[in-house]
Amino acid sequence: MRYPTKDFDPSLGMMGGITPMNPMMPGLGMVFNPLSQDLPVVKEIIHCTTCTLFPPNPNLPQPATRDRPPGCKTVFVGGVPENSNEQLIVEVFGQCGEIVAIRKSKKNFCHIRFAEEFTVDKALFLSGYRIRLGSSTDKKDSGRLHVDFAQARDDLYEWECHQRMLAREERHRRKIEDDLFRPPSPPPIVHYSDHESSQLGDKIKDDGQFPEAVHVLLTWLERGEVNRRNANNFYSMIQASNGHIRRLTGEKSQHEKEVEEAKDKFKIALAGIVGQFEQIVSVFQAASKQKAWDHFTKAQRKNLDMWRKQAEEIRNMHSEQLMGIRREEEMEMSDDDMEDPPQHQGL
Repeated sequence: MRYPTKDFDPSLGMMGGITPMNPMMPGLGMVFNPLSQDLPVVKEIIHCTTCTLFPPNPNLPQPATRDRPPGCKTVFVGGVPENSNEQLIVEVFGQCGEIVAIRKSKKNFCHIRFAEEFTVDKALFLSGYRIRLGSSTDKKDSGRLHVDFAQARDDLYEWECHQRMLAREERHRRKIEDDLFRPPSPPPIVHYSDHESSQLGDKIKDDGQFPEAVHVLLTWLERGEVNRRNANNFYSMIQASNGHIRRLTGEKSQHEKEVEEAKDKFKIALAGIVGQFEQIVSVFQAASKQKAWDHFTKAQRKNLDMWRKQAEEIRNMHSEQLMGIRREEEMEMSDDDMEDPPQHQGL
């Protein structure tokens, strides 16, 4: 059973700066003042239809509460007047939010389950209030409310279901992210057939399609799809693959030639760079001679000496690199001479 609720300001139970709009209005009628979070909570008299709530002494400490259970939507309310009924509980606590169920004890306490978790915080705001039914002074018509968190199986079950739902959503989100960053799977290799064999034979002969085609041929061979009936087709495709050896050898020779040309070009450029560094170092050496050196200031001499050392270091590094290239060429030439077999002259 769900109980009807009255209009109630959602800021009830928030910390700090709570002031009454109109204490004489029925209901809690309180708003949140955001001026300062350090101000104490101000509790005023609350007038309801059949009862009145008197605030606790502000100098007393706040009522102690137990640890909040996960997903708590249920509160324990003690100190309920002996002559109270379920309608009175709905009148007082229904202003906090929608009530789902009330379990009232024969003693002066009850359990109230709300529809939303945040409503519990509003209900705890009423802890410490003295309640009086009408204008009666009878002890059975008054009490001091004590509101606390309550452990309920329904709350825990709903909270666990919600956590499992969040975990499923998180796993789904991670799976989508993993799928986005996972490299695409290669297309499956078709099985051998005479039609596929004839098409693959043409692709093997094509220089551009050869790498992909020879991969399919290798897969067919590894699968063991060769038999006596199609052995001739496989032999033709293997023969066509062998025909690419001459082309690949020619391409390798061409690339080697381009590499040698690039090496020669780099060697010539490096020699020119080393020569210019030699000229720069010569300039510093000429400036270091006494007939020029005496005319520079102390700061200028310090800079000239530093620049000269830097230029010499860079010159030496490039010179060693150039000498290394030349030594490699000399070693290659000597290796070529050793490979030539000696010519034996006949007697």
